[in-house]
Amino acid sequence: MDRIDLRILEALQADGRLSNIDLAERIALSASPCLRRVRALEEKGVIAGYAALLDPEKIGLGLTVHLDVALDKRDAKARERFKAAVQTWSEVTWCHSLSGDMDYTMQVVMPDLKHYTAFLMDRVLTLPGVVNVKSSFVLEKVKETTVLPLNFARPG
Repeated sequence: MDRIDLRILEALQADGRLSNIDLAERIALSASPCLRRVRALEEKGVIAGYAALLDPEKIGLGLTVHLDVALDKRDAKARERFKAAVQTWSEVTWCHSLSGDMDYTMQVVMPDLKHYTAFLMDRVLTLPGVVNVKSSFVLEKVKETTVLPLNFARPG
């Protein structure tokens, strides 16, 4: 990966719908080499995919909650059960394994508190091996981005 690749990534992070011609123009490269570079970045997995970013509130998903989950350390299968369950919960937008007191942190997006209560009580807390859950309700989104800081990326 060189500086041109980083410029391609920067442009696509800002606008993933850029046509190849517009992208090539923006980074001062002709269309064919630009397309070859984008395809190489896709094949290497640097560009993992493309998506439309939706505004949750405009589609009726006004509640965002962060959950920290602790599992029973003596239950050898608790982690696998938990990870398998999370994969089936469409409300979970991300889930990360942690060091420290809690084992996982995840974000869930819901219409309202009633739906969250059912999710927590009927799915999370009934899962064998879950011993503690802490919920934090998002009051205000101060910064939310999918853009990675390419100024720290290391060109080849």
